[in-house]
This record gives sequence, C-alpha cells and structure tokens, in this order.
Amino acid sequence: MMDARTDTRLVPLCVDLDGTLVAADTLWEGVAVLLFRNPLMVFALLRWALRGKAHLKHEVAVRSGRTGADWPYRPEVIARLRQERETGRDVVLVTGAAERVALDVAAHTGVFTEVLHSSRTHNLTRHRKCRELVARYGDAGFDYMGNSRDDVPVFDAARKAIVVAPDRAAEAWRRRHDAEHLETGTSGLKDTLKSIRVHQWAKNILIAVPMALDHDILDRAAVINTVIAFFAFSFLASAVYVINDISDLTNDRRHPKKRFRPLASGRMSLPTGLALAASLLLAAAALTLRMPGEFVITLGIYLAITTAYTFFLKRKLLVDVFTLAGLYTIRIIAGATATETVLSFWLLAFSIFFFLSLALVKRYVELDEHGGEARAQVPGRGYMQVDFEMVGQAGISSAFASALVLALYIHSVEMQQMYSMPAALWPLCPMVLYMLLRIWMLARRGSLHEDPVVFIMRDWRSIATMAAGGVLVMIGAVGI
Repeated sequence: MMDARTDTRLVPLCVDLDGTLVAADTLWEGVAVLLFRNPLMVFALLRWALRGKAHLKHEVAVRSGRTGADWPYRPEVIARLRQERETGRDVVLVTGAAERVALDVAAHTGVFTEVLHSSRTHNLTRHRKCRELVARYGDAGFDYMGNSRDDVPVFDAARKAIVVAPDRAAEAWRRRHDAEHLETGTSGLKDTLKSIRVHQWAKNILIAVPMALDHDILDRAAVINTVIAFFAFSFLASAVYVINDISDLTNDRRHPKKRFRPLASGRMSLPTGLALAASLLLAAAALTLRMPGEFVITLGIYLAITTAYTFFLKRKLLVDVFTLAGLYTIRIIAGATATETVLSFWLLAFSIFFFLSLALVKRYVELDEHGGEARAQVPGRGYMQVDFEMVGQAGISSAFASALVLALYIHSVEMQQMYSMPAALWPLCPMVLYMLLRIWMLARRGSLHEDPVVFIMRDWRSIATMAAGGVLVMIGAVGI
C-alpha cells in the first residue's frame, strides 16, 4: 500500500459499484430481468457471452431497461461518500459495469465527480482496473472502496483500502492488512427463513382438510401421507416464493414494505436465491417418491400454475385473484389425492368462494396502501386505484356466496349420509361469515398488514372460531 502521509482531500476516493455501492450484482440482475421477460433470451445471452464479458454487459444493460433508481443502494456507503464530498474530496465511481449502468447510477446518486466504467470491448475489472487507477493517479495515489476477490489487486495498489460487505477473499485481505471495514450489516439464517416464507406454510394445513372431513385422523397411513404432502407443498411453495421475489425485484424495491425483503434489499444475492430455490425444488421432488401418482400430478399442476402466475398471471386484472383462489383449492385437492379420499363438489365450490374472498382482500389492502390518483396503477398488477371499491364489493359478495354454498352442502344428501346429526353443523355458516367479514372490516380500517390466510392462522379469534367449528363437526359426526 502507498504512503498515507498525503493530504486525504488531495487523494481521490475510488468506489466499486457491484456489491459495494449497491448490494447486488448488476449483470446478474440484468440477466434475470431478460430471462423472466422472455426465457428464449437465453440463446441471445449465450451469443453475447461468446463475444466477451464486456460485450455481454453492454447488451444486457441496454436491453434490460434498468435505471439508476432500480438498485438496492447501501445507505452506509452513500452516507460515507456524501461526507467525503463535503470535505471537497473527489469521489470516483470505478466499476466493471457497463457504461449505461454506471452513468445512470452516478446521475441517480449525485455524489461522484467522475465515472470510469467498462466499454463494449474493455472489461474494467481486477488487474485492468488496478492498472487504470495507477496510471491515472500516479504518485499521489488513491483510496479504494471495494468488497470482493476481484478488488484485492486494487486494494494492494491503493493508498488506503475501505472494505465493504467482503466476500471470503476480501475479508482475508482485510484481516491481514488491518484495513478499515465499513459496517453494512450481515445476512444469515433469519434472511433465509424470511425468503422462504416459513410463516406461509400455515396455508398448507389445508392439505389435512380432506382427511379430517373423511374422519380419517386416526388412520396412521393417512396421517403420514398428509404430513409428507404438507412438507412437499411447503418446500415447493417456498421455492416459488423465492423465484417470484427474483422476478419482481424492481417492483418490490418500489414498495414501502416489500423493499426490505432479503433479495430486494440485497441482503441475499441472486445466485444464493437461485441455489435456495433449486434446493427446495429438489427436496419437494424427493418427498413425492413414495406418494400416490395422483398427488405427484397435482403437485405438478400447482407448480405449473404458480409458474404461470409468477411470469404472467399476477399482472392480469381479476385473473390473478381467481388463480390465487384456485391455488388454495388445489391444496385441498392435493390432500385428497395424498390420502386417496373422494372429494365433494360442495367442498370445492365452498373453497373457491371462500378463498376468492381472501384473495380479493389481499388486493384490496394493496390498493389501499398504494393510494395515489384514481387512474394510478399498482406496480406489477393489473389494478388501478379506481378499482378499490369494486374489489371490496366483489370480495364481500364472495364471502356471502361461500356461506351460502356451505349451507347447501350441509343440507346435501352426502352430509345426511356421512353425519349422524348434520343439523349440528348449521352454526358453521354464520361462523364463516364472521371470520370473513371481520377480516374485511380490519382491511377497511387499515389494520390488516399480512396475507389474510396467514392472519387467520395467527389470529386468536379466528383460531377459536375454527376450533369451535371442529367441535361442531365432531358433534355432528357422533351424534351427541
């Protein structure tokens, strides 16, 4: 490292972009944007890569449409750079990213006095970056802020190194040289659990509904298959959540709450997210090996629909909520196929209306939180603010429809044959309405801040209502 006696204000502070200024890799994210937009772009990406990494970066930057506002900036780094600029010091962005990305970032942050970047033919990383900076700043030297293995040669040449969120190689270098470490927080198990949405696994309890309604809760084989089905669905759903987060990075970063998700905030890298999703998919597949073929087919249908939802359906007006209602109902179907239980038409009809109401309340809350003008569109959705009241009316109507279907189900021939005292089940109708209308009232008051299905699984009043419903089902079954 160079002599540290030079006046700091005369020494430029050079700053890396990927992983340092922003908690992301701009190339990886650009590639992900292109592939989620059109999977066939993989062939174009291969063609560009054959012409060199610099050319690949240029093409991805131009075609992905990412702007300076789309990246997860590290607030600690931005604050440090602003502080340095206030002293009159030059702050230089030195990045291997493409020209368009670098200039957009510089314009958005407004803290850089100069920008050095890769060109279409020249990849400004590692030793090339080091030679460029040494040649440019000569004996006066430069300070450098970086984070990765590629930055180690630049650290060696710099007058002073500032290490940010280091990888293993950069951390080892920092420890050997006792270099400054700019704290930005760390990711860990908590971020992994948050990404896979463990709390959302509560939804998959629906898989046990057919077994319970068929009075098979004491059947050992049925219980084992239901448990396996629960975890298979949970692992698969978690993989889809991660993939969905990757596909929706831009919209999530513009959302007041979703921007704090591990992938959107940059606490979890894109490669880590992809590896996590792949591991979950493999775990789900392994669990299906001993399950009935019908269950495997149902799981495959669920994966196909959720994939379509991630890439396309979630942006379609009303189609998205019908799809969500269908996905909840598929969980019930999966439970039936896992235990080889015959499903009732009435149960499926009730499920569609019940979960359609919950899907609509989810969109209702999003519209309420988004606010804005009447014609303002919710990012990544097919809804405008003017749809707010219509969504509420449709959701409440679905709630009443579910109670009506339940009443017809209780009065059906099937129920008369299955239950000794079916009349004991009639209170279930107002209980269902109570649960749904209460959720709608909380949403209207702005007090519902999570997935409504997860809310039901956590809310003590909803739990008590469901427990009372379970008691009524047992009374009806044994004829007490």
